[in-house]
Amino acid sequence: MLFTKSFVAATFLAVLSVASAGKSSTKAVKGQTGVITNAKDFCLFLPPMYGGGISENEDRAVAFCTKPNMTGAPNAGVLPAGFIKTAHFVRNTAADWVQVTGRMNGKTYGLSKKDGGGQYDIKAPVGSKCSGYKYFVELVEPDQDIYCIRCCKTKSDCPVNKSTYGCKKVLGGNYA
Repeated sequence: MLFTKSFVAATFLAVLSVASAGKSSTKAVKGQTGVITNAKDFCLFLPPMYGGGISENEDRAVAFCTKPNMTGAPNAGVLPAGFIKTAHFVRNTAADWVQVTGRMNGKTYGLSKKDGGGQYDIKAPVGSKCSGYKYFVELVEPDQDIYCIRCCKTKSDCPVNKSTYGCKKVLGGNYA
């Protein structure tokens, strides 16, 4: 009888553990699609874990958006409260690209002020994209507390070969 009670209790705990694991894994951020709608509704790619380094996670970054359930960004997380300090949206209708540039508070996601940042684009993280566009380029610079992202129809409008130049030189824009 004691064996049966122990077996039942162990089985219950195992089932409960699996159910809990399933719930937490569905909440894990795993989105590889970002979107830019306007200055209040957009996504950025960031390391998958709080406090991760930008360049160290170029292959593993995931999408985080300004609000939950962004249309076009399945499985994306939500940016921490206070992460976006300013956001400046530009739509170039002639070239058919959109971008957001601005200031951030990297501390809200544990980003180090010693982190010089890095670049995310259609090659890294693998499988990433910007909804409605063929290309994108994003730079995140925690040491400067700035970020920039542009989604483009043509490769030439999303320069991915200048990551060490930083946001201001690669995409221009407003960082006030």
